Amino acid sequence: MSGKVLLATDGPIARVTLSHPGKLNAMSRAMWRALRDVFASLQGRADVRCVVVTGEGGAFCAGGDISEYPDFRFDEKTLRDFHENEVWAGLQSMLDCDIPVIAQIEGNCMGAGVEVACCADFRFASASAKFGAPIAKLGFPMAPREAALVCRVAGELTAREMLLAATVLDPATMLQRGFLNRVVEDAALHALVVETAARIVQLAPQAARMNKQSFRAFAQEGRAVAAINSIAKPYAYASSAEHREGVMAFVEKRAPHFAR
Repeated sequence: MSGKVLLATDGPIARVTLSHPGKLNAMSRAMWRALRDVFASLQGRADVRCVVVTGEGGAFCAGGDISEYPDFRFDEKTLRDFHENEVWAGLQSMLDCDIPVIAQIEGNCMGAGVEVACCADFRFASASAKFGAPIAKLGFPMAPREAALVCRVAGELTAREMLLAATVLDPATMLQRGFLNRVVEDAALHALVVETAARIVQLAPQAARMNKQSFRAFAQEGRAVAAINSIAKPYAYASSAEHREGVMAFVEKRAPHFAR
């Protein structure tokens, strides 16, 4: 099973659920494409005034589906296509959505999960949630657009910790650093999200959409697009021994050995 992105609506509230049973909702390629399509469809719906993004079964999203990686990651062209035309298309569809988005975060929020959460307007987490992007253990960097998003939303200090030291951070730290709006006990998370969504849908939907368009314009003005585009061959590492070793070690359930 390659995972799904489920959409359900309850009046003016839409719930988008990342579902990948047995893999803590790790994002497969099919899920990235589905995420793009789901948010593109929501953008045109006047009846929806709030979107809640959550994970199934007590986890938000544990990252990417690494079992798929050997099929495409070791070729520069297919690696670029994955990040630029699948992952980024999904994230951009969330960023382009003019409807207020709440991320309901519990359990693992790693790598791709952090990126998805960065696209929300509100981030509420349970006290047992965990945040990180330990992909250095897999022998590859975060793609430039994705890294820029995490730096902008989570902060450069946090991005450096996650990417350079594979640090896993707790909700209290992420709250203190301004990434999270609220942290509550696990049992109280759903009620907090429901209460906030109910408050949002009582407000003027046109004003919400216009505010989100303004926020997006501000972010684009401050985004270092030229710097991102100046990175020479960001996917040239695809065929490197280090990249292959990191991914295959995970797939083969052994410790990676990176040459000194």
